[in-house]
Formats: sequence, C-alpha cells, structure tokens
Amino acid sequence: MMSDPTGSTVYFDPIGIHVAPGRRIRWRCAANMHTTTAYHSKNMGHSLRIPKTAQPWNSDYLLPGQVFDVTLDVEGVYDYFCIPHEMAGMVGRIIVGAPAGPGTLRFDYFAHQPGTGLWLPVPGLAQKAFPEIADIMSKGIIHPAATHP
Repeated sequence: MMSDPTGSTVYFDPIGIHVAPGRRIRWRCAANMHTTTAYHSKNMGHSLRIPKTAQPWNSDYLLPGQVFDVTLDVEGVYDYFCIPHEMAGMVGRIIVGAPAGPGTLRFDYFAHQPGTGLWLPVPGLAQKAFPEIADIMSKGIIHPAATHP
C-alpha cells in the first residue's frame, strides 16, 4: 500500500498477481492510511468481484508499518480496493489458480439480477485501473504504471 509524500497518488504494489490456491497474501502499509477490502456485498454493499464461495475480507484502516494477511483457498479472480482511495483508482487483482468467478465478468454483470439492486458498482476510475487478467496470467505479477514513485 503506497502513497506519494503528499497523498495525492495512492496505489497497491503489486496491483496484480497470480498465486496458487492456499497462498497467504500479505499487504503492508508503507505510507498514508489504507485498507484492503474485497469487493463483496458484505463490505458496504459493493458488488461481488471475488469467487462466490470465498470469504470476503476488510483489513480496517492500516497505518504505516502495519500488515494484514488473508489466505486464499478458492480458485478465481479476487478484486479488492482501498476504502478511502477507491474513487482514486486504488484497486488490485489477485488470481488464485485458474481465473473464474465474478471477477472475470463485466463490471455491470449483476445489473437487473434479483437481490443485487442495492449493490454499489465499481467506480469508473477504479475499473480502468485493474490490470487485465491475461496480463497477470502471462507475467505472474504486475506492478503499477511507471508514473508512480
């Protein structure tokens, strides 16, 4: 979890990663105050962008030097965001095993489906920030654009 000195540029590094099932993922807050929060309706009504049977997470606010861990056992795509910086495009994507689940679908896949009427869509800037699934699968790890410090 990164930030420039003024807090005007925020991002996860890496922003995309491919791992095997059962892998523990650790986020470390390097600067500013951040969260790592799964896209899931249990997290403030956000749309589902992790595998349906996976457990959602929300780290709460982390300060510099603090860490948060999850172990991801269910195969699929896991999209996540930082609560205070989602609108700024601070998002990330983890692929566990083979790509599958809602994270492989269009961002509006849930429109007009029963029980999803109150789900919050992924903001436009955040949508544009996600690395492509094919890029993560081919490279294994994606770091943010070179524009970040």
